[in-house]
Amino acid sequence: MTEISFHFNVPDRTAYACRLLRKASRSGARVAVTAGTEVLAELDRALWAFDPVEFVPHVRLASGQAPSERLAPTPIWLVDDASGAPHHEVLVNLGEASPAGFESYARLIEIVSTADADRAAARQRW
Repeated sequence: MTEISFHFNVPDRTAYACRLLRKASRSGARVAVTAGTEVLAELDRALWAFDPVEFVPHVRLASGQAPSERLAPTPIWLVDDASGAPHHEVLVNLGEASPAGFESYARLIEIVSTADADRAAARQRW
């Protein structure tokens, strides 16, 4: 059964996700992140610029794109479709809806901002 946790009252979801993914990368965890295309593009840009002295290894997998064998060892995957990630250890949801296929992951982390709409959507997912 998937362990689900909600991280509430996050003032900046992108910055929080960057810190969470850096910590996961340092610990050797393999993480998939799912959200809408714009949110994933913003997170991708933020991860490249997040820490000037430390790279957070990640790859962006577009919808319908098959993961390359060469990139398979990358610990962090940004995916439109959670089932498309090459591993199913931890899933971070930055989207507004419950990600399809989340039950195939060992753990799901929902990052929820302080915005009323985001909190209401999180309550629906709960």
